[in-house]
This record gives sequence, structure tokens and C-alpha cells, in this order.
Amino acid sequence: MKLITEEISNVKIITEGKGAGKKLYIEGVFLQGDIKNRNGRMYPMETLSREVKRYNETFVKKGRALGELGHPDGPTVNLDRVSHKITSLVQEGSNFKGKAQILNTPMGKIASSLLDEGVMLGVSSRGVGSLRTTNEGHKVVGEDFMLATAADIVADPSAPDAFVQGIMEGKEWVWEGGILREQLAERTQKRINTLVDQRRLEEHKLNLFNEFLSNL
Repeated sequence: MKLITEEISNVKIITEGKGAGKKLYIEGVFLQGDIKNRNGRMYPMETLSREVKRYNETFVKKGRALGELGHPDGPTVNLDRVSHKITSLVQEGSNFKGKAQILNTPMGKIASSLLDEGVMLGVSSRGVGSLRTTNEGHKVVGEDFMLATAADIVADPSAPDAFVQGIMEGKEWVWEGGILREQLAERTQKRINTLVDQRRLEEHKLNLFNEFLSNL
């Protein structure tokens, strides 16, 4: 499965309450189905509706629907980079309109400061799934799609597609022992461990040889 991200820049800022009780939200269309987006991908509504329903039941309703500030390089939500909590995700036609509360975390404070200063921020959904290419050259997201987060906050929602694909989609992800792992990282880690063991072996041999020479 590949890591799949989609960026949307048309979100608005909402402030609720005053003083110490003031809360900052972002709101807008987080996901879109049955339409080819600018990345040339299309999410079938049946697949997207099913996955959003699971996401709402498992994460949103339980207060666990978190998002990060910036572009992470995998499907896992990193708690040290969490900036907001998605409080609602509702279908409106072929769109899914979301609302997210900016949290009082270090990354949330950065996001809040940027918004207060008038910086244009967008949102980027993140999930994993397979892609198939149609005869027309469109990429259709497969039925195995799983939503990791409905919205990360991004500083450059109009970034070139090549940048997004190069950073976010050049890896394969697989389920292994109930854990989503990045295949290339796993292979690389094993190779590094092997090289480290070989190096230690060579160093040990050299130390034994030097010890032998010193005793002559």
C-alpha cells in the first residue's frame, strides 16, 4: 500500500469564546469523492464514505482524531507534532466537511500564531491504500484505503505535485504483525544492522591481530 495525501487550501478560521476560554478552529472541505483531483486521483464515494464512517466511529467520536503541523513522512500520527483535534467530519454531497480545534500543544501554538498573523494555511488528508490506473490515465484509490488522519495542517497547500509525491508517496507500506511498517525502511534497517555486525566482527578480528603482534 502507498501513502496517499491530498491537500486543500480553502479552509476558514473560527474563534469561539473570549479570554481564557477562547478556542480556535479551522473548518472546510477536508475530503472529496467521485472527482479527479489535481493529483490525478479519484476516491470512489463508496470507499470514501465507508472509511469516513469508520474514522468517525473509531477516532472522531472518541476524541482521538488528531492531526499534525506539517508533512509527516508516514501514516502514523506523531504525538509530539500534534497541533489540532478533528471534532467533526460530515458528508455534504460528494464532499466531507470537517472542523478541527487548534490545541494548546507546542505545534498547536505555532499554528495558532501563524493563523493570528494572517498566514494562509491549508489541510492535507493522509491515508494508505492501493492505486489502479484507468485507461484514461486516472489513478483510482482502491477499496483497501484506510484514513490515517482527515487533516494535517500544511503551510504550502499549493506545493507542486512532484514535491508531494516525492516526499509522501515514494514508499510502500504493509501490515506486519498488526503494525503498519514501511517496507524500504525495514529492509534498510536490516541491511544497516548486518553492516554494523560485519564491521564489529572485522574490528574484533583486527583487535585480536594487534594483540597478537604486541605479544611477539
